[in-house]
Amino acid sequence: MAKNSLKRYNAPKTWKIKRKGVTFATRQNPGPHSKGMGLPLNILLRDMLHYSSTTRESKYILTKKNVIVDGKKRNSHKFPVGLFDVIDVGDVNKSYRILLDKRGNLTFAEIGKSESNIKPCKIIRKTVVGGKIQVNLYDGKNILVGKDGYKTGDTLFLELPALNVRKHVPLQKNVLIYLTGGKHIGEVGKVKDIVGNRIMYIMENGDVAETLKKYAFVVGEDKPVITIKKD
Repeated sequence: MAKNSLKRYNAPKTWKIKRKGVTFATRQNPGPHSKGMGLPLNILLRDMLHYSSTTRESKYILTKKNVIVDGKKRNSHKFPVGLFDVIDVGDVNKSYRILLDKRGNLTFAEIGKSESNIKPCKIIRKTVVGGKIQVNLYDGKNILVGKDGYKTGDTLFLELPALNVRKHVPLQKNVLIYLTGGKHIGEVGKVKDIVGNRIMYIMENGDVAETLKKYAFVVGEDKPVITIKKD
């Protein structure tokens, strides 16, 4: 039991699950998202989307139905999904994107089919592979790029499932950022200035706030490229 499950009261605080009444929750497999920033497909299907009422039903859905994560079919109920992942549930013909609410919990928003093939990915580092530039993205994806015009902190908007770069938006003044940590987590702001590892940004109410660069995830220029759910 210990290898497959964990006590619910020990589950990450980012999981929106009941902490009492049921002893165990599914333990996620190692994958593209850390324990705190990812949750297993079983939690999403059963506790959040309510497509299943038991783990057994979640396993059946994943085995028999067409559940796609970022363009790839996933069969394991322990596979972790996290921020900005796209989940397509084929039997109901619906698509969802994982987001953060203003309490820092992982949540979801239903999105249209026209958006379900787009995923923003933040560049966390760059490497050289075979003489070519490879950008390493926040969710474990690695993309070879033809020229070195990319910086850590920039966002690539990828087409799923091919992972072609549709749009590149640098982290710079006047772009829109999504806050992935700090006091204003889950909100969108417009970059006013960048000084060292700190970013000053304009909140939606017009106030100026400050955050760490690591919490800034570029989501667009004049408006967000993706749907951002509000509480």
